[in-house]
Amino acid sequence: MSVTKWIVDPVHSEVQFKIKHLVISTITGSFNNFEGGATSDLNNFENAEIHFSLDVSSIDTKVDLRDAHLRSADFFDAEQFPHITFQSNYFHKVKGDNYKLSGLLTLKGITKPIELDAEYGGAERDADGKLRIGFEVEGRISRQEFGLNYMQLTDSGGLVIGEDVKLIANIQLVKQS
Repeated sequence: MSVTKWIVDPVHSEVQFKIKHLVISTITGSFNNFEGGATSDLNNFENAEIHFSLDVSSIDTKVDLRDAHLRSADFFDAEQFPHITFQSNYFHKVKGDNYKLSGLLTLKGITKPIELDAEYGGAERDADGKLRIGFEVEGRISRQEFGLNYMQLTDSGGLVIGEDVKLIANIQLVKQS
């Protein structure tokens, strides 16, 4: 097996999350700074090792006041826990271009196993001749399992923000020479 190293290209990647607000609509946010990579067999991503790190202070929901609140101890506590990390322990093809990716997510000092769906988007050489591959990764986590316990209620008794957080990442990896 020839081992191949891949690095996430942040210019051609994005990491987003979606959460219900007042349980009637969805707020979308992004993390603008992140890094990661993978180690695989060149011709086969089966059993690849994948790692990822997000800079919590780069959270961006397009509203400065909300972003500041999300960085605070009410939510991510970016000062004490500056990174969200993921380390894979399982990456297997389900069917066609669809894979299951599971591993350990560490958020706010709490590490728990999560499972994500990954769809292989293909491989292509760029203008410099470097091989690139793309994946779209999706999954859901329970925010309370990771200590995001902000529980403000509406006047009618409903949660201001939902329990489930949807994660969506479009990742482009560049083969390292």
